[in-house]
Amino acid sequence: MANTSWKTTVIVSSSPQCDEPSQILLAQQHRIRRSDSILSSSFVFPLSGTAFLLVTLGEFSAKLEKTDLFEKIEKFVHIHRNSFLLLQAPVYREKEWDIFSSVQNRFLGCNLRVIPVHSTADVVKGMLIIAKDPRILLQM
Repeated sequence: MANTSWKTTVIVSSSPQCDEPSQILLAQQHRIRRSDSILSSSFVFPLSGTAFLLVTLGEFSAKLEKTDLFEKIEKFVHIHRNSFLLLQAPVYREKEWDIFSSVQNRFLGCNLRVIPVHSTADVVKGMLIIAKDPRILLQM
């Protein structure tokens, strides 16, 4: 569980998709800095050197190979050395796991880690756990 006494600064994209997670972060007294200069739907934790891109599975087109979203993810990976893709879906059924698998396979071997999340609370909890101690992933 994320320690609520730990506070940090988060640079948050100005996109509407980041509004709800930002409100939760603010309620936990983290410092939020909005930015139009980072990719939409992204969160950057400068002190830990981690960055997160929030994508809902509904954003993927039926033909995964020809989606602009992959270009956005590739750009995100090239910008951020320690990058995480948060794939959000309320429920993971076969279709959602197929998309998840396709994304993992597409970015296999690069510095992107793909994490399935269900809710905004999961998004925030996951980001805070990883940003607080990015080495936690080495233990998994």
